[in-house]
Amino acid sequence: MVHVLSSRVLLRPRDPHASRVFYGETLGLAVYREFGTGPERGTVYFLGGGFLEVSGRSEEPPTASLRLWMQVADCAAAHDELAGRGVRVLRAPVREPWGLIEMWIADPDGHRIVLTEVPEDHPLRYRP
Repeated sequence: MVHVLSSRVLLRPRDPHASRVFYGETLGLAVYREFGTGPERGTVYFLGGGFLEVSGRSEEPPTASLRLWMQVADCAAAHDELAGRGVRVLRAPVREPWGLIEMWIADPDGHRIVLTEVPEDHPLRYRP
């Protein structure tokens, strides 16, 4: 069995500076660590129970199959705040048939990010 001690999602953006601004300033993710020098240096952000590393550079278009999932306390408030900061909102908050409230945004490369709220009446919050 593999004993995993830590994990992270690794993004190779087309424009590293724009991605660092988006994740670090616009979304406000806290920095776990930084490494290297120059425009393609790496930044690792806290991402709830994991990490997001933005490093290097890619000339390839982003993969359509990658999705980032981030749970937030209040999707409506996140929507208002992020839309006010100029974030590309792909879909405003909607209560899904499975009971979660979800909204979709995109990073500078077009990677889709779902922001999810677990409402107080959702079964995920049930504690016997």
